Amino acid sequence: MRGRGLLGSIVLVWLLIGVFASWQLHYFEDSPPDCAAAGTIALTVIAGPLNYGVVNPKVDSCPKPQVPQPHSAQ
Repeated sequence: MRGRGLLGSIVLVWLLIGVFASWQLHYFEDSPPDCAAAGTIALTVIAGPLNYGVVNPKVDSCPKPQVPQPHSAQ
């Protein structure tokens, strides 16, 4: 039971470091509300401490959703 609390604390600190890294990179300021900006922020938060030297995640573009077209009745 004690291991779960420790693991939860480690995950929380990991994600908080990722949020801090996103803030330092100014991702929360003046970012256009699009899929690529949201994806970059999410990847940076998940990468956590790895942002400080190993990785620099970026999302360039997002695929357009393919909406099914209705069949025409003939």
